[in-house]
Amino acid sequence: MNAVQAFHRRSIHDRDQFWREESAQVHWETPFSQILDESKLPFAKWFVGGKTNLCFNAVDRWLDSRADQPALIWVSTEVNQEQTYTYRQLYQEVNAVAAMLRAQGVGQGDRVLIYMPMIPAAVFAMLACVRIGAIHSVVFGGFASVNLAQRIDDAAPKVIVCADAGSRGGKVTPYKNLLDKAISLSEHPPEKVIVVDRGLFAFEPVVGRDLDYATLRTQFNDAIVPVTWLESSAPSYVLYTSGTTGKPKGVQRDTGGYAVALASSMQRIFNGKPGDTFLCTSDIGWVVGHSYIVYGPLIGGQTTILYEGTPVRPDGGILWSLVERFKVNTMFSAPTAIRVLKKQDETLLKKYDLSSLRALYMAGEPLDEPTAKWIAEGLGKPIIDNYWQTETGWPILAGQPGIANVPTKFGSPSFPVYGFDVRVIDEQTGQDLGPNQKGVLAIVPPLPPGAMTTIWGDDARFVDTYFSTIPGRQVYSTFDWGLFDEDRYFFILGRTDDVINVAGHRLGTREIEESINCHAAVAESAVVGIADQLKGQVAVGFAVLKDPGLLDVAGATQRLESEIMKLVDEQLGAIARPARVRFVTTLPKTRSGKVLRRAIVAVCEGRDPGDLTTIEDPTALEQIKDSL
Repeated sequence: MNAVQAFHRRSIHDRDQFWREESAQVHWETPFSQILDESKLPFAKWFVGGKTNLCFNAVDRWLDSRADQPALIWVSTEVNQEQTYTYRQLYQEVNAVAAMLRAQGVGQGDRVLIYMPMIPAAVFAMLACVRIGAIHSVVFGGFASVNLAQRIDDAAPKVIVCADAGSRGGKVTPYKNLLDKAISLSEHPPEKVIVVDRGLFAFEPVVGRDLDYATLRTQFNDAIVPVTWLESSAPSYVLYTSGTTGKPKGVQRDTGGYAVALASSMQRIFNGKPGDTFLCTSDIGWVVGHSYIVYGPLIGGQTTILYEGTPVRPDGGILWSLVERFKVNTMFSAPTAIRVLKKQDETLLKKYDLSSLRALYMAGEPLDEPTAKWIAEGLGKPIIDNYWQTETGWPILAGQPGIANVPTKFGSPSFPVYGFDVRVIDEQTGQDLGPNQKGVLAIVPPLPPGAMTTIWGDDARFVDTYFSTIPGRQVYSTFDWGLFDEDRYFFILGRTDDVINVAGHRLGTREIEESINCHAAVAESAVVGIADQLKGQVAVGFAVLKDPGLLDVAGATQRLESEIMKLVDEQLGAIARPARVRFVTTLPKTRSGKVLRRAIVAVCEGRDPGDLTTIEDPTALEQIKDSL
C-alpha cells in the first residue's frame, strides 16, 4: 500500500479524527459539536453546529496577510481587456455587490440566479451571495431561453444578475435578450434584474425591473456588509445538472463541508500553498469553475486567473503565454482543450517559459492515453488526471501529490480521493468486484464533506436517483462503468445511463429528444452519445417521421435536419445541437418499449451490439446502420 492509499484508508476507518484535522484549515466562527450526523443516511450533515462562511474564508481572512497580493486576474482575449484585483480590492467589490443585493431585499436563504460570462462581476456576485447567506445558482451562458426558464422556475430567484452579452471565438451572444425571453416563459419571474452592460449588445431595459450594475456599484462604493455566519449544513448554492428525466436536477451544496473539502484539496490534490497562482480554464457555469476558479484557490489564499476566451485565440499558445506571464504554478484544463491544441503548431508548446508550472490537471471527460502522452511529452510536465462529477463537488479519483508523489498511469485517474469509499460493483448482483472486473463505480455513504447534500426541493429524487439503482445496497451510483487493476489504479470506461458528455458538458439525451420531438414532422426520436476523438462524445439523433413518405422526397431530409438543428439551438442552445440527425422508420426497442441505446451506440461506433434477444424488430438496427 502506497502513502496515498494509506492516507485514504485512514479517512475511511478513522473518519472523525481525520476530518477534525482537515477542518482546521478553515475559519469557524462557532466551533462544531459533532463531526458527522449520519442518522438519516444517505443524507449526511458534516461539522454539525459549526458556523462559518465561504466568502469570509475566501476573502476576509486573507486581508491581514495578503491584502495587496493579486486575488483575481481577469484576462479576456474576446474583448482584449485585463484587470487585476488584490484581496483588498476583491473585498471592496464583493461588499458593494452584497450591498446591491441587500438593497433589493435579498437575505439569507433567498436565491439569486447568475447568468453571466467569464467576467469579474460574476465572481463578485457569487461571493456576495454567500457572504449574506443567499443561495446562488449560476447558469452557463450557453443555455438558451427554454433551458434557462426551467432553472428560474425551479430556483425561484428573487434577483437575477446578468450581462448584456458574452463572447466566444469573437462571436457575441446576447444574454439579456435570452434572459428576457426566459423570464416571459417563467412562472416564477424575479423581482429585479441587475444588468452588467459591457457595451457588446444593445438592449432595452425593462422599466421597474431592470437595474444598472454600474450605477448601483457607484451608489454602494464604500459599503461594508457584515458576514452572515451560517450553520455548516446551510445551503451555499444550487447548480443544475442534466438528468435522464428531462427536468434538470438542482445539486444542493452545503457551506462548512464544502469549505473544508476545497481547502483540503488545494493542498492534498493540487499540492498548492498560499501565494501560488492557479489557472483553471473551465467556466463558472460548471462545477469545476465553482470549485477551482472561484472558491478553491481563494480559500487557499492563492491568485486565481479568470480567462474569457478559447484555447486557440489569438493562437494555440495563449494558455502557455498566460502561464509564463503570470507565473502559474498549477493549471487545470479539459482533455477537449488539449485535443484542440493537437491541431495547432506544436512549437507553441516549447515557445514559452513554463518553469513555474508544477503540473497540469485534467478532468471533464475521460483522458485518453494518446492525448495524455502527447501533452506530457510536449510540456515536459506531470499530467494528473482526475475524475469527478457536479454532484461530488471535488475529485473522486485523482493523483494526490500533496500527500505523496506516486507514479501515474496514462488513461487512469489513479486512486480514490480520501473520504470517498469507492467500489466497483456488479449492477445485477450488487456485489463488490475485484481487480480488472468491469462494473458500476459506486460510493458507499456517507458522501464526504463537499459532496451534494440533496437535490434542491426534492429529497425523494435524491434518494431514488443516486442511491436506489444497485440491488440490495444503498450506495451512490456514479452511473459510470469502471474497473481497477492489480495495483488498484482506477479506469473509467463510460456512462451507464443516458447522460452524454460533450467536451466536458453533461447533456441529458431526454432534453435533446424532447426538443427534436417538438418539430411538427417528427413522431419520436432517440439521441445517443457517440465517441468522438476531439470532444469525447457527440450527440447523434435518430428521428422517426410522422410521414415516412418524406424519406423518398428529394432534399426533404436535408431540410428537416437543418430545421431540427435550428430548433434545438433555439430551445437548448448550440451546445446541445446534435452532430447529425438521421431518419429511420422505426427505433430499435425492447418488446416493453425501451429504446436499446447501448445497441445503437455500438452500431454507430462499429462494435458488436451484443445480446439482442429482447429486440422487438431486428430490422430496426439495420436501419440505424444503413442511415450512417
